[in-house]
Amino acid sequence: MSATLRVSVVGAGAWGTALAKVLAEKGTDVRLWSYEDHVADAINERSENPYLEGVTLPATLHATSDLASALDGAELVVSVSPSQVVRSVMGAAKPHVGPDALVVSASKGIELGTHRRMDEVIREALGEGIEERFAVLSGPSFASEVASGQPTAVVAASHVEETRQRVQEAFQTPWFRVYTNPDVVGVELGGALKNVVALASGMTAGLGYAHNTTAALITRGLAEMARLGVAMGAHQATFYGLAGMGDLVLTCTGGLSRNRTVGFRLGRGESLEAILGDMTAVAEGVETTRAVHELALEHGVEMPIVEQVYAIVEHGRTPAEALQALMLRDPKPEEWS
Repeated sequence: MSATLRVSVVGAGAWGTALAKVLAEKGTDVRLWSYEDHVADAINERSENPYLEGVTLPATLHATSDLASALDGAELVVSVSPSQVVRSVMGAAKPHVGPDALVVSASKGIELGTHRRMDEVIREALGEGIEERFAVLSGPSFASEVASGQPTAVVAASHVEETRQRVQEAFQTPWFRVYTNPDVVGVELGGALKNVVALASGMTAGLGYAHNTTAALITRGLAEMARLGVAMGAHQATFYGLAGMGDLVLTCTGGLSRNRTVGFRLGRGESLEAILGDMTAVAEGVETTRAVHELALEHGVEMPIVEQVYAIVEHGRTPAEALQALMLRDPKPEEWS
């Protein structure tokens, strides 16, 4: 990489913009690609993004809705599109991604239909040769808090030690701390699966329950996440770290969590269609629930919380009925395997 790193951030939602801000404030040459012209215009003309209200962006951060222009000469490409469009966006990006460019996925989710993780989707979209220069960035990190400079810790995962160290160096700042991890599968799954548990946590809050219930959901949700992760080749210990427990606690308890908010409104009795209809940002957990339910069946893994959330979003079971079903399951020992 050159002394002044040239970066393309693909996706100008709140999270992509926050990461672009982190990089730009380090003196990195950052171009931010936006699907929407008006978002790119707001960033260039007013140093603001409507998806990240109240944050003034560096004047050096340039946005564009031209994907080829955004990717021209990029040494580091950061994919931050919603998970269900990553394949199409990165497929369109393929002709413009340099053969030596480092590629980082910062999207969280599982692709519907294929059950692919984002690392698998990007490898398929960009083709052979990407494995050695690919990494995942995940962890407990609300975009608005990262953008305002609040101390945050995340994890960069890659199968290649040099690659994860390069990503660590690219993103590390005095207030944005990056750890490394070789377990790509575990880090990917932690970032995706926690959104399903966050829906459940929001539902219990919407029903009027408090800390006891949340603590139980987080703990048993983590057990489910780890079980599926190990069945899919992840390391169990990864789920006790930033991409697992850290992100799970944040998303299940934080008021800025979109998935918790969707769950809360479901718990209050609103319909899923009405909730999603008036949201401007994407709550990945709804689609992820469907994919995770299918993965649990495919791998023969028991995931009672996922099963109940799936019954709510797919079959109209009420949150109160789902909670009662969980509490009335046969008594058993606490197990983590």
